[in-house]
Amino acid sequence: MIQQSALKLLSEDELNSIQSDFLIDSWSYSRVTAFSRNEKAFEMSAIYGQKGRTSSTTVAGSAYHAALDLYFKSLQEGKELDLVDLEKAAYEYIDNQGADVWKIQKTTPTIEDCIATASKTATVLLKNFLAEKSLYLDEIAEILHVEMYFDEYLNINGVDIPLPCHAKVDLCFRSKSSKVVILDHKSKKTFTSDEEIAMTMGIQSISYVKCFESRYNIQVDEVWFVENKYSQNKDKSPQLNAFKVTLTPDTRRLYEALLYEPLRRMLQAVNDPDYVYLINQSDNLVDMAEVYDFWAKTQIAEIDDFNVSDAKKELVARRLKKIRDVSIASINPAVIKNFKENASKFIQYDLSNKDMTQNEKIEHSLRAFNIIVQVAHSFQGYSSDTFLLEVSAGVNINSIKGKALNIAHALNVPNVRIGTELMVYEDKAYLSIEVTKKREADLIYTPDDMVDFKVPIGKDNLGQIVFWDLNETATPHALACGQTRSGKSVCVTNTIEYSLHAGIEEVVIFDPKYEFTRYQDRENVTVYNDILDIEEAMMRLVDSMNDRVKNQVKKLTLVVFDEFADAVANSRKGKDLDIYEMVQTGTYKQTITQQALGLPAQAKYSQKKTGELKPLEENLRVLLQKGASSGFRVLAATQRASVKVITGDAKVNFPVLICFRVPKEVDSKVVLDESGAELLAGKGDGLIKSPDFPQTTRFQAYFKPE
Repeated sequence: MIQQSALKLLSEDELNSIQSDFLIDSWSYSRVTAFSRNEKAFEMSAIYGQKGRTSSTTVAGSAYHAALDLYFKSLQEGKELDLVDLEKAAYEYIDNQGADVWKIQKTTPTIEDCIATASKTATVLLKNFLAEKSLYLDEIAEILHVEMYFDEYLNINGVDIPLPCHAKVDLCFRSKSSKVVILDHKSKKTFTSDEEIAMTMGIQSISYVKCFESRYNIQVDEVWFVENKYSQNKDKSPQLNAFKVTLTPDTRRLYEALLYEPLRRMLQAVNDPDYVYLINQSDNLVDMAEVYDFWAKTQIAEIDDFNVSDAKKELVARRLKKIRDVSIASINPAVIKNFKENASKFIQYDLSNKDMTQNEKIEHSLRAFNIIVQVAHSFQGYSSDTFLLEVSAGVNINSIKGKALNIAHALNVPNVRIGTELMVYEDKAYLSIEVTKKREADLIYTPDDMVDFKVPIGKDNLGQIVFWDLNETATPHALACGQTRSGKSVCVTNTIEYSLHAGIEEVVIFDPKYEFTRYQDRENVTVYNDILDIEEAMMRLVDSMNDRVKNQVKKLTLVVFDEFADAVANSRKGKDLDIYEMVQTGTYKQTITQQALGLPAQAKYSQKKTGELKPLEENLRVLLQKGASSGFRVLAATQRASVKVITGDAKVNFPVLICFRVPKEVDSKVVLDESGAELLAGKGDGLIKSPDFPQTTRFQAYFKPE
């Protein structure tokens, strides 16, 4: 019988109360082993959220996992992928790693070298897998689950653990011998010894098993660890090796007991705000310079300098203050700072740990490639900071753009955006670099920023208002695009609010997702939600436009079309737009009596097609093309940055292009004809392209609290 934790029966409030005194919100096998090996390194990553940088081979291993997850999901659906498919998935994972992830080493001195090494290693791992995949497939009768994530309350060694266990299980299948098997993929430079694997893998397996059994209530029979060795065996022996942990009642009790002891010690530590985490000087699996640098940081830094979750920030802040107060009382802060600088010298090629300004880091990172620049101006924005680079004569500016990841690595951020055109500031041209940062304040909506019919969209990093001028004939219509939580809907809301404040005569809102129903009772505002109502209202707008043109009448009407792409996709098409009416097609043959009485012949009717309605997409196009001269202004918004939706012909009708964060570079190019929107921070961090601005401008959108 599978033993469940009694904590699973508690309410969320009861669980929160139990967890409120713990410095972490979950445990995992990797956290338990990290605590046992080096307590200070555990404190750095698990409590303060300061992750060490990752080597290219480790990233390659994660990319290998991502590709295998895709392989087995496809296999579960009856499709087997080849090397090209798997390489594509692995390379996409590698390309999505921010510059702040990579660990620069002597063998990989640049980000480009890290990416190349990771890609090469991932390819070797995938080739090994495909050559020896029979190790997997010969045993699989049915794939049950692929890539499972768990946060489960468990009973370990007869004790209910007060924090949930976080785990990821790569694969679960039913074997041809009817056993339920959990399988974990591993990439290795050398195979783990049988003695080591027998014990460590057994302990790791029990955490996977307990999570799986807790959720699915299905007993697991075996756990397999399949190691893929990316260094090639000279004797041509197999590159894949499977170690199988068989779970009997005795082995379960043994592995639970072995896991429980270090887990109990870790939980006692994170439940004690005064616990002192020790540094293991002999630990060769972590970068000791990073650990010492972290130790020095805890003596002098504030809580906001760390990546602590909001739920634990107050608790960790109290611990940090106590540490800082004690250290300052006993050690001069200057000594700690000097120690921090000395420790950082051992972290090779890592400018993020140097005591340098952002300007100096940018200049230094480029100087390493013999590119001489000077940061002439810097500006603090809401979601990003802008640095204007004065480039020395003879320097190829395109060479700077190719070093974007290296600049980001030096600044310890995932990415930077380098302007596609030069920015003119105070009559001098500069190359701009925008660095995303954690936003600490919102740009609050204020009616005072509205001038005439210039609708404020946001502010750029120079503090200038970015606007959409409704009275300007060159900018009649705007297109806004962005994924969920990017700030698109907030931008649409603010545009409506500013337009109403300016006294616009009529606002029509097409709202298929019911996000703007609060405007239904506002004066001069009409909201349509149902797709048929939207189609009919759009027809009436086109008729109104034609009447205005005919009678030479002009008044400002703002048409807001939210999620227009989905609405167009769901609108009527083809035969659904045919108009049918009852039409007389002749007369019925009269009887002799009717003829004798002189009665008229009875008319015969049938339903026939008499015309066609224009589709929603066509009416929208007509309104965009012809409505500007009669006062129609259209703001169309969508989450879908697809060439099927935002075609070249469609963009011609939208001189103002607004793009918030999108998932991929190609999406940014669809909207703006250039990359960059995939690098935005979200929540109102946007780019705008308009005839009113000399180049694509980054801005922070307004936020209007409810």
